[in-house]
Amino acid sequence: MTVFDTRSTVLVTCPRGATSICADELRALGFPVLGELAAAVETEATLRECMRLNLYLRTAHRVQFVLKHFRASNADQLYSHIHAVEWEQWISPDGYLSIGSHVVNNESIRDTRFANVRVKDAIVDRMRAKFGRRPDSGPDSTGIVVFLHWSGDDCTLYLDTSGEPLNRRGYRKIPCKAPMQETLAAATILASGWKGDTHFVNPMCGSGTLAIEAALIALNSAPGLMRDNYGFMHVPGYDPADWDALLDEAEANEKGELSIRIIATDIDRPTAEAAYKNAKEARVEQYIQFGACDYAETPVPEEGGMIIMNPPYGERLGDKEQLGPLYSGIGDFFKKRCAGYMGYVFTGNPELAKQVGLRTKRKIPFFSAKIECRLLEYELYGGTRKQKD
Repeated sequence: MTVFDTRSTVLVTCPRGATSICADELRALGFPVLGELAAAVETEATLRECMRLNLYLRTAHRVQFVLKHFRASNADQLYSHIHAVEWEQWISPDGYLSIGSHVVNNESIRDTRFANVRVKDAIVDRMRAKFGRRPDSGPDSTGIVVFLHWSGDDCTLYLDTSGEPLNRRGYRKIPCKAPMQETLAAATILASGWKGDTHFVNPMCGSGTLAIEAALIALNSAPGLMRDNYGFMHVPGYDPADWDALLDEAEANEKGELSIRIIATDIDRPTAEAAYKNAKEARVEQYIQFGACDYAETPVPEEGGMIIMNPPYGERLGDKEQLGPLYSGIGDFFKKRCAGYMGYVFTGNPELAKQVGLRTKRKIPFFSAKIECRLLEYELYGGTRKQKD
């Protein structure tokens, strides 16, 4: 039995607003949901099972395996508890280590960097005592990643099995302006209920993230297939054959073709070209029809489906007044061109959202970074009525 068979509580972090969607993903994979927090879901798994979570979860940012829960009121107590962990089971003395932390309501710690240093010192001091040498350490999340959550005197120590956050799929080489995070894009699509069996239209596609995530969903392609480095790969006892078997399983479950159309356009030709290049990195470019045109000229297949737009929010002074006609134009486009579709607008500006002028069926809350946003859902019949404000 190795540490990969060790079972513990696992904290799966995700975008704020996406916890219920992430929980549904966990249940679909056969994992229990022990609790839902503001931006995370608790489950239980072995370290080996965390490999599957990293491969398949579309909305997860990090899969954090609980190593120890303890109480410490100051840095010396923290050091003592962490030094007692059998780190030789979790870290190679010739490996690479990075530390992250979140410290709140603790008067003894004024700077989280100090907490990081104490955690690192406790680990490497034990490793040096055991082996006569210690792992290198630094800021890069490319090896073993240890994370401390310290609130008051309550401490939880995690092994971050993801390493680099999972939203970094690896395909977005050209991010363009204000790109939507990959995990958030997946969450908005999953929140709509779209399952890849109807057309998907994305005007104002920007870097192409929404269209690419839609293609991955429609193809049943695991989002983790594109990455070749995870935190769990650096734990002693990791067997690459186990990961290869998971990859083979995921690839065997992929669809080879689609019966629907995925269309993505942007008014800026270099942006549309960048989106195509990102899709090529994700190996889904053949499934997406890219084009450079005004959103109102985007091809909309007659059979119906999902159409989603992520217009600017108007964060700078004066932008809101300029963007009003854009939002009202989106409403006109939905009414005139998109009958039979479910329409969606993702925006962080509720005042501009009113300019769409259509009755919303749902308003689904999300956060994009620190901006509170809504995914607005419109059922687009031929005679959609104006909303009464």
